[in-house]
Amino acid sequence: MSAVNRLLQVSAVLTLTILTSGCVTAVVGSAATVGVGAAEERGFEGAVDDTKIRTAINNLWFSEDLEVFRDITLTINEGRVMLTGSVKKPETRVEAVRLAWQAAGVRQVIDEIQVEDKSGFADYASDVWIANKLRTRLMFDSKIKNINYTTDVVNGVVYLMGIAQDQDELDRVIAYARDTSDVKRVVSHVVLKNDPHRQF
Repeated sequence: MSAVNRLLQVSAVLTLTILTSGCVTAVVGSAATVGVGAAEERGFEGAVDDTKIRTAINNLWFSEDLEVFRDITLTINEGRVMLTGSVKKPETRVEAVRLAWQAAGVRQVIDEIQVEDKSGFADYASDVWIANKLRTRLMFDSKIKNINYTTDVVNGVVYLMGIAQDQDELDRVIAYARDTSDVKRVVSHVVLKNDPHRQF
């Protein structure tokens, strides 16, 4: 596919995101994902494909009146979709996962959605602090290619997703997460760069 056609495809994806989300931050996030994707292990094309999947899942949720946009976070890497967040009803969790599987290009859905109605502002603030602290530590460690990692924190549980250069790098990332104050548990869905199950 030519560079011009690829750029047109990216523009179409971003336009669709604008029309379906009605949110400027979502558009900026999508553009940033594609832009940063060129420097990641998944590459530019992988970032574009993941952006398409994100748009498709959001459309599926919207079409089913599933109001989970503020409660569930989508993390997508090479067709692997991780759902994190907290919902009040178990059936909401089940439906969110079911619809995520319907999006074209999805290779795996990782369900890390918590079902509870206990989290408040204090929990949210603590989660934001943990996430920012961890991201900062990864950013300033020259032995970690932090651009390949996504960090999400829900009720003190750290969820990691991305691509590690090797096991040593992954061990460093997990150690940082475990060593961060107020972290209750660390869940890693990171794959190694040379994992044969990766999509190339």
